[in-house]
Amino acid sequence: MYECRKFFIGGEWVDPIRPSDREVIDPATENRIGMISLGSEDDVDRAVGAARRAFASFSASDREERLALMDRILDAYKKRYADIATAISREMGAPISLATNAHAAMGVAHFKIARKTLKSFDFATDMGSTRIIREPVGVCGLITPWNWPINQIACKVAPALATGCTMVLKPSEIAPLDAYILAEILDEAGVPPGVFNLINGDGPTVGAALAAHPGIDMVSFTGSTRAGREVSVAAAATVKRVALELGGKSANVILDDADIERAVKHGARACYENTGQSCNAPTRMLVPKPMLVQAEQIAAEVASRVVVGDPRNEGTHMGPVVSIQQWEKIQSLIGAGVAEGARLVAGGPGKPPGIDRGYFVRPTVFSDVSNDMRIAREEIFGPVLSIIAYQTEEEAIAIATDSPYGLSGYVSSSDIGRARRVASRLRTGMVHLNGTSVDIEAPFGGYKQSGNGREWGVFGFEEFLETKAIMGWAG
Repeated sequence: MYECRKFFIGGEWVDPIRPSDREVIDPATENRIGMISLGSEDDVDRAVGAARRAFASFSASDREERLALMDRILDAYKKRYADIATAISREMGAPISLATNAHAAMGVAHFKIARKTLKSFDFATDMGSTRIIREPVGVCGLITPWNWPINQIACKVAPALATGCTMVLKPSEIAPLDAYILAEILDEAGVPPGVFNLINGDGPTVGAALAAHPGIDMVSFTGSTRAGREVSVAAAATVKRVALELGGKSANVILDDADIERAVKHGARACYENTGQSCNAPTRMLVPKPMLVQAEQIAAEVASRVVVGDPRNEGTHMGPVVSIQQWEKIQSLIGAGVAEGARLVAGGPGKPPGIDRGYFVRPTVFSDVSNDMRIAREEIFGPVLSIIAYQTEEEAIAIATDSPYGLSGYVSSSDIGRARRVASRLRTGMVHLNGTSVDIEAPFGGYKQSGNGREWGVFGFEEFLETKAIMGWAG
């Protein structure tokens, strides 16, 4: 069992001021696999104090020192790679192949990209007689979710370290084990004391205290839109910078000249990856009305071939959702889809046949969905695909854009010029053309209630930097 009750503060593993144990549950078995302690406002004060004391020296470190630190982190990470993958599979239910090849791999990727960006990043430029300097923003509060845990931790920690910031991380209390291992990695790599601090805790206590703390200069939050609003409110009194990466309800626009079989298969599989627990999942599939029946058949066939089961089995494609609360939310929304008149063509309520333990959901496909239904408006965060028929390209664009979210979008067409034209009209932070996967160096983030700011690559660097203009520098 994982024993993770201590916090990492000021370069040391310390006991919480007031211990408050919480179980970590394996969603595939519903058994306890670990214990953490939930922190308090006093623990936040202690961690923020350590980060502030470390900021003066670490912010003054030079490029070569930070590059060497990145190299040591990567070396230490690679030694613990299998441990991270196993922890993620157990704490949030990702199939071990996905945890190994995608989840754990993204941690490596973000540290590599941060190193690459740091090596060539221009922290000072001249504009006439004025010197423009990019300086670390300060002490950062990092609040991360459970669905892609090490990915969302690394894409904050890596650029924060590379830019000279110090930080306090609060990972999700539902899936905290990989963060604990990362803290051990950073300790082994020789991150200076106080530069990186880890506190476990819940959102209403530790998350809110971090967001409101006057010693925190910037908060980077990934999670639900509801929680993102609360972080913004808590941070407002101190007028600190807030970067938010929130929910999504991404439209997958399949145009009438697309390879329908390829596009639907790809879109459905993407919807079920990570058990649908991805903010950028293509959960609204828009298809031309004459192709609706064909699209339904293809999507239903994909759903029927998804192997749902024990995440530790190599042949499993889809594990459980992360918690009983998440399972119940998904079941409620599947029920809402049926009640509002959507037609089930695959899956539906309840657990998959033959499974009676664990938080497993049936891969589900709805058709005859209208864009005003709850299953088309709300982020389900589960393996539920909604197929919406449209008549014209203009209608497809209107439906795709008619959402409170604007994280990602998907367009399929045999005419790349047409695909580009449609993509340019979608009000989203990202668009994937013809099944193209994510670009690790491209900006990740969205419009509207999908948040503000951007992560990954050079755009992620900029979130952790302040801009100073020194006039008369060359005079």
